[in-house]
Amino acid sequence: MRALFTAHEDFSDLTPTQYDAAFSWIREMGLLEEANSGVPVRCRVFEAAMAQSGVPWFRDADLLVRRPDELPEDALRAAEALGLTPDEAYAQVSTAWGKVDTEERSRIGSAGELELLELLSASAEGRVEHVAAWSDGYGYDIFVNAYEHSAHLEVKSTVRAGRLTVYISRNEYETMLRDPAWEMVTVRLTPELKLVAVAAVPRDWIADHVPSDRTARGRWESCRLDIPPGVPVPGIPSIAPLLADTAPGLLRGHAPV
Repeated sequence: MRALFTAHEDFSDLTPTQYDAAFSWIREMGLLEEANSGVPVRCRVFEAAMAQSGVPWFRDADLLVRRPDELPEDALRAAEALGLTPDEAYAQVSTAWGKVDTEERSRIGSAGELELLELLSASAEGRVEHVAAWSDGYGYDIFVNAYEHSAHLEVKSTVRAGRLTVYISRNEYETMLRDPAWEMVTVRLTPELKLVAVAAVPRDWIADHVPSDRTARGRWESCRLDIPPGVPVPGIPSIAPLLADTAPGLLRGHAPV
């Protein structure tokens, strides 16, 4: 194969080193393993390129690119090189962002729950349990109980200081409505997934911003909330009576959100 790229004039547009680099990238992206995929090669290559590009806009593609005509120039140039129309490129950007976002939310969400669980176990008196570890049906992630006082914490995690976007399920929301011990807690982590800030989102704000079912034949099951700065309250008010004297200010609301 290398001899063909080196000797044949049809492949003289790139150097053998460039072909080697391209082949290595294709292999690293797993595209060779999908050789029999029904998805066109140009679409798979473009999606992989967008997901791994590292361009600043991709992280916020859900906000910045809502139509094909909002695609940045670098994405349009890559699409044109691969023979994709702007509509096809937009579809692939949406797909790539969705996959990356889902994986990141899972990774960061799990880390945030464990970081908060460890902090609460060392700071709160009574019983602290990670109920989400054995069931997602509770409508919250962490249970704290002592002195006949309980807190049911639904944990949402982020590594971003300037944007707080969370997803709430219908089960979590309906649990909030019927359970006075329920509280949404936002956890901010460093890029190394270490906890640096904790805050609570008022349930009134949540209730005011979730969708409404307009008819009995339509029902929302999950929604995204973009929470503005200033809405979260530093600390976790619901566990204040449960904190040991040695509990850090992070949990008491003495640290910045």
